[in-house]
Amino acid sequence: MSTLVFGHKNPDTDSVCAAIALADLKKKLGEDIAPAMQGELNPESTFVLEKFGVAGPDVVTSFAGKDVYLVDHSDLAQGPDDLDKANILGIVDHHKLGDVTTGQPLECWIWPVGCTCTVVASMYKYFDVEIPKDIAGIMLCAILSDTVIFKSATCTDSDKKVCARLSEICGENDLEALGIEMFKVKSAVEGTPIRDLVFRDYKDFNMSGKGVGVGQLELVDLSIVDNIKEDLEKDIQALKEEKGHHSVFLMLTDIMKEGTQLLIASDDESIVEKAFGVAPADKKVWLPGIMSRKKQIVPDLEKLFS
Repeated sequence: MSTLVFGHKNPDTDSVCAAIALADLKKKLGEDIAPAMQGELNPESTFVLEKFGVAGPDVVTSFAGKDVYLVDHSDLAQGPDDLDKANILGIVDHHKLGDVTTGQPLECWIWPVGCTCTVVASMYKYFDVEIPKDIAGIMLCAILSDTVIFKSATCTDSDKKVCARLSEICGENDLEALGIEMFKVKSAVEGTPIRDLVFRDYKDFNMSGKGVGVGQLELVDLSIVDNIKEDLEKDIQALKEEKGHHSVFLMLTDIMKEGTQLLIASDDESIVEKAFGVAPADKKVWLPGIMSRKKQIVPDLEKLFS
């Protein structure tokens, strides 16, 4: 039975591409391993995989009894419901260490960088394994996506250096043009069900016993969602009630203006002003310079809830 490597629920480009790349590396190091994902590909991930001719992983929802590696997450809320019945061999991630625990030592690569694929690309170098052209291409795209073409607060010099190396391997020279092409695909909303948009890049968090959901839509222009913003507001309120959460937030991030309009569904709206210093109006607030859920939204909320 193959070991499986997979990312978080509601997979994004980093979680999918990191799983594919880590499986390729581990296979070349002699492991019987395959990539998997917990949900369907989003439009950006589909574009990236098709661009470089890489097959998407199989969707797997149960991991009980399997040997697994986790990429791009280590929080139980973002893993499968039966993760406690799996044997976790390792974690490769770029977020804070979550609440996953193991009964034995494991391989662990958790770096303070902008993207899991930055870590995986560095693992290829560490193990002296050549990165294939197609794998280099998808990892490059994942880093451009997660760092918002190097504009995000999460971006580091390591991300930029790895991108320079990957671009040489895959032959993509105009990284800004590639990034904008990806974000245009990511911004597409027409014909997509509202709940699918909320879930396009959504994560649940346990903040001192309170359930908090944070979704993000990264857009080349906020006007793209003008006609559906009211529906998005209604849906995150419905989602909050369905999950029994304290709060659900949706980040509408304008990558060109470099800021986020935060839509709010909460038992206590005042936490937004306490966390970010700006008072909401009509259950929304504009946060200039805020582009990263991981570094600029979640940590400030967690401090308040603690």
